[in-house]
Amino acid sequence: MSSKATAAKIAKFLLGAANRRPHEAARHFHGYAVLVIGAQKATAPGVPRGTEAHELEDRLRPYLGPQFPAFEFGRIGVGSDQEVLFVIAQPPEDGQSIYPCHKSYQGDDRRDSLEDGAIYVRGTSNTRPARAGEVLALVERARGGGKPPIELGVDILGSIGRVDRVDEVLERLYDFAEEDFAEREEPAQSAFASTSALLASSILAGGRQPTPEERAERLQSWRSERSVNIEQGREHLIGVGLPGVGIRVVSRDRFVAKPHLILTFHDCEAVEYLEPDDADYEKLVEPIVRRQEPFGIGFAHDALRITPRDYPVSWSNRDGDAEVVLTPESFRPNAPWTSDQDDYVILAKDPQATSISVTWVLTEDGSDAVTRGELQVTTADLVDAADLFKAAFFPEE
Repeated sequence: MSSKATAAKIAKFLLGAANRRPHEAARHFHGYAVLVIGAQKATAPGVPRGTEAHELEDRLRPYLGPQFPAFEFGRIGVGSDQEVLFVIAQPPEDGQSIYPCHKSYQGDDRRDSLEDGAIYVRGTSNTRPARAGEVLALVERARGGGKPPIELGVDILGSIGRVDRVDEVLERLYDFAEEDFAEREEPAQSAFASTSALLASSILAGGRQPTPEERAERLQSWRSERSVNIEQGREHLIGVGLPGVGIRVVSRDRFVAKPHLILTFHDCEAVEYLEPDDADYEKLVEPIVRRQEPFGIGFAHDALRITPRDYPVSWSNRDGDAEVVLTPESFRPNAPWTSDQDDYVILAKDPQATSISVTWVLTEDGSDAVTRGELQVTTADLVDAADLFKAAFFPEE
């Protein structure tokens, strides 16, 4: 530890660590850099005890110069006369100057040599002279690093829904549809159907009354698709029955170019928002015989929803959570950016949950920095699915 070669190696490491860019250094050990002396793969033989921190600093100072930032020195004993040493460099910060080498050293291995005035940086696994682009990046660091950290305010607009007994209510509606079909040889138009099953069956049968065998075959086919149709009906009920959710974002004192903001609503489900006028019983409960126009063309119930190709909001369900991605052109300083509230509904999977966790991750164009945040959102009052059904499909009663 008292040799010039060792001092030069440690100095070279510290110079490279001091000339890192803050956002790159922050990826590991919160920006600290650690040199371990006296250890190797699978063993730690150590170095002789007795190295004092002030003595090591005195040997390093000629290479580092008087303005070099402080570093830490630690040790762990291994046996009675050996120890492992740690030289710990501080995280670099925006605004720090470039730290050149102040003294030359020519070692037996040219890779250990130092040149007075050279700028050293950390490569993938070594310390080496800086290239032109790296010098320019350090100049930018010295100027303050360009953009300050992002401080983002995120608010959820609307409410996170809670609905109880959805599957139970839909099962009962499907049971009713089957009983009604089975009991009526010529089923009349009901309050739940927009046309008579008899007319639709007659058209499908080419103008004649369907035979009992045809009716039984259609019923069996409808039964086999029941679970899939119930799931689709569930989404329709939630979509027309619950309010939509939006997101308001405020970037405090900072312009964010081409942001990519991912919000994760944990333990939640996202469903397409539908206007109250979109409520359609035949989407809630798939008809056993769907009505047709006279020439065999099915009625179209879906409203045409055109989403622009560059629309900055997308949503999906992923790994048990609801995920919303916002990609607007920018977030302007202190100017709220708000998404529409007619894109999706957020439903808490646990009807008893009084709040849910929302985490978010933000990146911006031209920067490797990642900004994260979390908030707790209170859920809406619990609604019974039967009440939701009545409000959506019989609002005047």
